[in-house]
Amino acid sequence: MIISRTPFRVSLFGGGTDFPQWYRKHGGAVIGGAIDKYCYINVRPLPPFFEHKHRIVYSAIELVKEIGEIRHPSVRAVLSEMGITEGLEIHHDGDLPARSGLGSSSSFTVGLLNALYAYRGHMATKRELAETAIHIEQNVIGESVGSQDQVWAAYGGLNRIDFRTDGGIDVNPLIITPERRAELEDSLTLYFTGFSRIASDIEKDKIQNLSQRKTQLHTLRAMVDEAAAILGSPTQPLDQLGQLLNEGWMLKRELSPAVSNGKIDELYEAAMSAGALGGKLLGAGGGGFLLVYAPPAAQARVRERLKNLIAVNFRFDGGSKIVVYEP
Repeated sequence: MIISRTPFRVSLFGGGTDFPQWYRKHGGAVIGGAIDKYCYINVRPLPPFFEHKHRIVYSAIELVKEIGEIRHPSVRAVLSEMGITEGLEIHHDGDLPARSGLGSSSSFTVGLLNALYAYRGHMATKRELAETAIHIEQNVIGESVGSQDQVWAAYGGLNRIDFRTDGGIDVNPLIITPERRAELEDSLTLYFTGFSRIASDIEKDKIQNLSQRKTQLHTLRAMVDEAAAILGSPTQPLDQLGQLLNEGWMLKRELSPAVSNGKIDELYEAAMSAGALGGKLLGAGGGGFLLVYAPPAAQARVRERLKNLIAVNFRFDGGSKIVVYEP
């Protein structure tokens, strides 16, 4: 039995500039981090005593004889690309709901790759996991997704990720004091809006509009430099980051009409009126988790105002790892 543990992520700035259709022309950058909420993938050989060859357990249970029969797109693509011939049981568990803006699809893909590499006796590097997951999702499955989620799932940490026009990706940890990091974590809270969405459907609309949203995307990219400067300066108030999040959210809403809706706008305004300084809907938009930045002194008021939503505290954490290895 082999079990991988792969983090979900919180994206703070630069989302949208991580689409290859954008950064291969203009370059891109994002700031965010992997968090201590995880996707677990359990892989074990399936004994040859059943009518089926593969058993895949997630929100559904699939019993299939051939890889091509698998409905889960990531499982089907990864097993096919890796040339798996032996029967396997693959079991998924997650700490938070899927399709909620936390990069869960990429965490699943990275975690599955990590477990299967370990199953074959190979310790995959972080770059190998990230690049293979990007290839699987963008080229094999053909999903309309960016390239940041796979990197955070593989690398972990609180990072700045730069996407070069030549297709290269640079990952640089944000160097801040432990006290400032703790203050940042204490100022951020996730609130589950109660409904999920298909991220690739919204992202497809964004991609189609990239050429008409150049001003917004260049501004979102510039915010990465500004956010990095705020985080790295011991003299700049961290609350400036919350205000910058608010500016970024206003811009993100201009990328596609599907990013927000009336219900989400009401929740956001409720948080702001209770003392929050900024926030954003995570991921593609349209639903999932609302990230709210509020100074520690305002946290209780915001939580009371959003008391009908499930609140989730988190800390930034490391990347995908093998937590059980019993081949």
